Amino acid sequence: MTKIKPISEKESSSWPSTVIVDLPKPFIDDRGSIQPLVDIEMKSSVLITSNPGSIRANHYHKSDWHYCYVLFGELKYFYRPHGNNKKPEEIIIREKQMFFTPPMIEHAMVFTQRTHFLTWSRNSRLQEIYEADVCRIPPINNLK
Repeated sequence: MTKIKPISEKESSSWPSTVIVDLPKPFIDDRGSIQPLVDIEMKSSVLITSNPGSIRANHYHKSDWHYCYVLFGELKYFYRPHGNNKKPEEIIIREKQMFFTPPMIEHAMVFTQRTHFLTWSRNSRLQEIYEADVCRIPPINNLK
């Protein structure tokens, strides 16, 4: 049986309170710059590419969270608390923006352009661990 670490109160209190995450100022010198992105304990980092018109997610995670940083492209991000039947919030996420999805938030992504983004997650991306935590839902990206 797959075991996923429970969420502590200390962990959940450290999560961003908004979808868009303000990034710290980069370190800049004559060589260029270093932009800090995510500096926390995590189990997974992946690069995802998406074609225009493609849809990802339409699910929520029981314990996993993810930070996503758009290298280039653009997407429409839809989200709402799990179990809420209201129309989801919608936000446009653009190149060089970071966004955060905590556990128990239903979410979907619709890609308006070819997009590459990095994702850092709390849990491992090994398929059996991922599947033990993800809950797929009917599409929320097309609710009027």
